[in-house]
Amino acid sequence: MRRQFPLVALLIACFGSFAFGQETSPAPSPSPKPAMTKAHFHNNTTTTERKLWEGWKNKDLKPFKTYLSADSLLIGDAGVANKTEALKELDSMSCEVKSYELSDIKVLFLNSDAALLTYKATQDGTCGGQAVPPAVWASSAFVRRGGKWFEASHQETPAK
Repeated sequence: MRRQFPLVALLIACFGSFAFGQETSPAPSPSPKPAMTKAHFHNNTTTTERKLWEGWKNKDLKPFKTYLSADSLLIGDAGVANKTEALKELDSMSCEVKSYELSDIKVLFLNSDAALLTYKATQDGTCGGQAVPPAVWASSAFVRRGGKWFEASHQETPAK
């Protein structure tokens, strides 16, 4: 028994060192994303949404090129269009927008990098000689990429 004691002690020491080697060291905490309050996000996205409406009114594609995400989808009465298709359609549209107003704006955070903006838009204008609906309920999905917010989707439904 005495002869086995040093061998058992050596085996315990070896296996013990392996066990301590398996212990994970705590990973450094990731640096937190800068906090954006709901009020700040609300103001930021509302401003962006108004810039897009102004772009439509003034036949200026720059806001759409700037604020739509590369993989954005826009849903309208003609169907679903990606960013490239939407820009082409907007460029060829013969719309005359006299005025518009956004109201009843609400924000729903889906997670820290995605949010849904909903609102009512009243508008006075024509596209292709046809009057646009005087009021629509709209939703715009926003995503944060590279620290910036982009509109990833937009949809409108005529209001009754």
